[in-house]
Amino acid sequence: MLVDKITLKDIGLFDTDESEGLISHLNFCKTNGGKEQLDQYLAHPLNTIEAIEKRQNAVAVFISEIGFINEMKITNGTTLVIEKFFGTAFKTIPTQISYPGAYWYQYINASDYALLKYSLEHLMLFYENLNKWLHVFENKNQNPIIATLVQNIKKGLQHPALANLNTPTTLANPQKLLSLAYFFRNHYKNNTLQLLQYFYELDAYYSMATAAKKFNFVFPTWLNSETPQLEVIAAIHPLVPNPIDNTISLSSQTNLFFLTGANMAGKSTFIKTIGIVIYLAHIGIGAPAKKVTLSLFDGLITNLTIADNVVKGESYFFNEVQRIKNTIEKIIDGKKYFVLIDELFKGTNIQDAMKCSTVVIEGLQNLSNSLFIISTHLYEISDGLKKYNNIQFSYFETEVRQKELVFHYQLKQGVSQDRLGYLILEREGVVDLLNNMTKNKY
Repeated sequence: MLVDKITLKDIGLFDTDESEGLISHLNFCKTNGGKEQLDQYLAHPLNTIEAIEKRQNAVAVFISEIGFINEMKITNGTTLVIEKFFGTAFKTIPTQISYPGAYWYQYINASDYALLKYSLEHLMLFYENLNKWLHVFENKNQNPIIATLVQNIKKGLQHPALANLNTPTTLANPQKLLSLAYFFRNHYKNNTLQLLQYFYELDAYYSMATAAKKFNFVFPTWLNSETPQLEVIAAIHPLVPNPIDNTISLSSQTNLFFLTGANMAGKSTFIKTIGIVIYLAHIGIGAPAKKVTLSLFDGLITNLTIADNVVKGESYFFNEVQRIKNTIEKIIDGKKYFVLIDELFKGTNIQDAMKCSTVVIEGLQNLSNSLFIISTHLYEISDGLKKYNNIQFSYFETEVRQKELVFHYQLKQGVSQDRLGYLILEREGVVDLLNNMTKNKY
């Protein structure tokens, strides 16, 4: 599924402040290498239902063994020590080292010897835990992703020299310790570094499983359909405290969702939530909802945040038009896209905005190969759109109780008539400030 950088930022997956993006909240990796692998998975949505379902099934297996993996003693420190072990220039260890020669090496090269011993302790811990993982997952290899990991790790652990790796006397005996260090550095370096890469893969899957369990993600049901379809039951934004869930259903017969509501009523959060559902579903990690059924989409496109460009002399409205133009140029290729648009044409006056919005919506609703969610304050244009049977009208209601706003964040059928801008201005004390300023002036 094609997704550009603007969309990733629009729906809050990635942020310039790394800690703010949703992706950072999905990272439960034990190692830096695992995080790098996780970032690769999360940055590249999959393009086939088969690939997605394989990953979903693999994540489900990791969830079933999440307690065991959590207890594995391989840490980021372990992997860093191992990498440094192979990258450090130690004093040369003889090919065949005698018992007296080993003690001499320990005496003459005390700092190198201490680092070698420390590194081998971590290496032995690494291999011991990989063996434990293999023992647990060897019988869970029905999934091809896990089967490949099992096969590769098993192959890397089969060398005869690894059979007695964890005997208590190995590191207590200088001759055995140096012989083992020589073996790893000269004969098993590439194998060990490759095993590290395999561990980073399982670390990334451990992270996805942990995130899916923590946020109660559900694995979607995929439809092998030529037409776009989406049904999301009880979707929530995973980072919103005490979220209110909402349900939406779209298809080629009802392909445009016309969303209205007052400021702060929940429109933008809902749009981002659906974007997150679709994106994470195509990653194969699951989605934040009770149930998701959807077809495979070729792309996810958003028009949520637009900015002017002073350097290029481009106005806000001009950039709105360009983003809409670019969107249309993409989605007329006949492929299946999901398009999210928040507040069309905010950069012009209300008459222009109504005319431009109507033209765009009437054009987009003809594209039955794609699905659209479009929010607007311009409820007036809804009357002219109700002749189209493929447009759904929903809104977020806001109540006013004793001049206080009450937001329900629950979708309702129909079109919002709320006009609360002045009330918010008054409630926040702006009107009083202006009145007092006028009185003080005169």
